Amino acid sequence: MSKHYHLIGICGTAMASLAGMLQARGHTVTGSDQNIYPPMSTQLKALGIEIMQGYNAKNADVEADCTIVGNTISRGNPELEEVLNRKLFYRSQAETVKEEFIRGRRSLVVAGTHGKTTTTSIAAWVMEVGGLNPGFLVGGIVQNFDASFRVTDSDYFVIEGDEYDTAYFDKKPKFMHYLPEIAIVNNIEFDHADIYDDIEDIKWEFSRLMNLVPGNGRLIIGIDSLVAAEVLAEMQSKLNTNVETFGLSDAAKWQARYIDFTGDTTRFTVFKDSHSWGEFETHLIGEFNVRNCLAVIIAADAWGISKEKMQKAFRTFKSVKRRVEIRGTIGGVTIIDDFAHHPTAVEETLKALRMKYYGHRLIAVFEPRSWSSRLAVFQEPYAKAFVYADYVIIADVFNTSKASELGKVLDTEELVRGIEMQGKPAMTLPDADSIVAHLTPELKEGDVVAIMSNGGFGGIHDKILEVLKKTPEVR
Repeated sequence: MSKHYHLIGICGTAMASLAGMLQARGHTVTGSDQNIYPPMSTQLKALGIEIMQGYNAKNADVEADCTIVGNTISRGNPELEEVLNRKLFYRSQAETVKEEFIRGRRSLVVAGTHGKTTTTSIAAWVMEVGGLNPGFLVGGIVQNFDASFRVTDSDYFVIEGDEYDTAYFDKKPKFMHYLPEIAIVNNIEFDHADIYDDIEDIKWEFSRLMNLVPGNGRLIIGIDSLVAAEVLAEMQSKLNTNVETFGLSDAAKWQARYIDFTGDTTRFTVFKDSHSWGEFETHLIGEFNVRNCLAVIIAADAWGISKEKMQKAFRTFKSVKRRVEIRGTIGGVTIIDDFAHHPTAVEETLKALRMKYYGHRLIAVFEPRSWSSRLAVFQEPYAKAFVYADYVIIADVFNTSKASELGKVLDTEELVRGIEMQGKPAMTLPDADSIVAHLTPELKEGDVVAIMSNGGFGGIHDKILEVLKKTPEVR
């Protein structure tokens, strides 16, 4: 039966995708948000889903059968307060996904501090090429499908398992809702300082995810991550499922060896139990993406997909928007958009780009925008994260007044000094416009500009490209 769903906070990556999924099921969907920017706003517009600008008590007048409350929505939000005052029926995003799209199906949940979106996207495409016709939900736009979700009648569902809390009324991680038959845990590090006190908090939540995997399922753990290996060791005697470890280290059951980054593709050989198992290649760059592919290979093998189908999928995989995405190359200057915001992700992204663009000047532009990146908790790790860049620009911390409510804010001036102590030229500028004004006159043929933010960053990518189009000496 068709229902009307209204989503508060509809432009979040997971919420916008859920909106499209519900519409695909024949439901009426509306939503509201105050931060509306691509790629999710573009996706919603293409679907014809109405977005109400801002949060307003009057939005409750749409008379939805169910209001879905995004995990960024907190008490005091006027629209939420009206829903509560009227005693309307509401759910979280994760609970809705579980009940409407996962329950009764075979679910692959991809979790970890880094690489979730890319790994989930690879998995969805490998399962598609393997003939499983999976439904999926990913925290980004998968370019092979030109979508962040798909609804099918298949028994298979692939989903990105976020460790962030579910909603103001449900503080469990979202991944606790997703009923994994197979769970991938790529890595575990401290993140989300706004909801977790320390690494022990995060280890506890991931241990709970591991304990959800049934006896006829697979738990796939990346043990190159020391913390993930620790959690597995602590949980090993309590688990009642099949455990598969992976990584580049000799301790892993599944290993990637003989990695070759020198050609147009990344080539590697998979070993299982110290025996050669298969050779693969991908257009993705970096060791972190080799690990991502390796995790998917294990999951695909568990679901009966042949090595030949896996390799065909890797060859044709087009990556994910905002994950080392080339936004344009003008006058020999390449502008790259990446979602990296954790120090490890920043370092791994720049390391991969340094290998890909060896001999080119690599310029890193970073906006501290995620909750953790805005806080001083990563002050020292960030100073080391830009080691592979030739020149670094740090934007002002996004919405410092809000971040300061949670603790000491990242000191960008101190961060610049820390980067400069490593012999790297670095500076801090207030915002996208000031960065564009400063940087574009300095760009020259061969430069690679890696812009890293988990938000819109003032449309900086398009602004730089527009200036380059108008600059004769660069063209």
